Amino acid sequence: MAPKVPSVRLNNGLEMPVLGLGTYMATEEEGIEAVKMAIDEGYRHIDTAYFYQNENQVGQAVRSIIAEGIIKREDVFIVTKVWNTFHAPEHVEEACQKSLENLGLDYIDLYLVHWPTGWKFSGWTADDMLPMNANGKTIDSDVDYLDTWKAMEKLARSGKVKSIGVSNFNSEQLTRLLANCEIKPVTNQVECNPGINQRKLIEFCRQHDIVITAYSPLGRPNMTDPVVGTGNIPKHALDDPRVVAIAKKHGKSPGQVVLRYLVELGTLPIPKSSKLERIRQNIDIFDFKLSADEIKLMDGFNTGGRTVPFNFSSEHKYFPFKLEF
Repeated sequence: MAPKVPSVRLNNGLEMPVLGLGTYMATEEEGIEAVKMAIDEGYRHIDTAYFYQNENQVGQAVRSIIAEGIIKREDVFIVTKVWNTFHAPEHVEEACQKSLENLGLDYIDLYLVHWPTGWKFSGWTADDMLPMNANGKTIDSDVDYLDTWKAMEKLARSGKVKSIGVSNFNSEQLTRLLANCEIKPVTNQVECNPGINQRKLIEFCRQHDIVITAYSPLGRPNMTDPVVGTGNIPKHALDDPRVVAIAKKHGKSPGQVVLRYLVELGTLPIPKSSKLERIRQNIDIFDFKLSADEIKLMDGFNTGGRTVPFNFSSEHKYFPFKLEF
């Protein structure tokens, strides 16, 4: 029987499963099969984005499972994101509509501003989404993310999206957003793993009733991804003998220990995998807890080093990683 995943109540009263499936770089048939396997194994939270170019696959998998009568639409929590080139308010609603059409769904459970950094709009194709100058830096727009957020609030009121949130925002950007918004973001999706455990940002968000969704919770095996950069390779908890020993004690894998650690920090991890065994392992983390000493040991891996540094946009006025958190 598939493990039961608990949910967290968001600041708008809706609930979100505390563990989901990440789908970045899961395209074509692989993406469809990964989502189907995940739902079969008990996942009810699927994370995608317009930028990932796999909303079609995610939607196809979800619709097929619904058609089989295994789940109903309200049983699955679908997250997608508005991309950086669509930040202008006149593009936000159209971007959302395109995502809905890609997914083939009537509504999106959670719609995120993917980054605080807006870029020049050139079109809607994959080739248009990374506008670069001759120096290898992004061609930025002067759109204020507060204006993007007002368009997000309009979508929330329309019913096309149930909840709205942000991704990769730092504490100063969240503070400014909270001071100027009518609808609070329900989540901030950020990189979070033992190498960058985000304790300070987690606490800041907790004080404002915003949950942290943890992407790249197990690090990032494809460290040469040209889109997000090569990043720092943090001391890897998964390979550490002490983590291996903790895993053996609990009858779990090191990856399960890491995911359990992130859940106990109060985050909602979204590990990506297309392998059935790993998909099963990643969700099977709700039948054990780490001791205070084990959590302290896991804290020791934190260096603040990012595997997703996004350096090619570092000259943007809203680049979020100039601050510690």
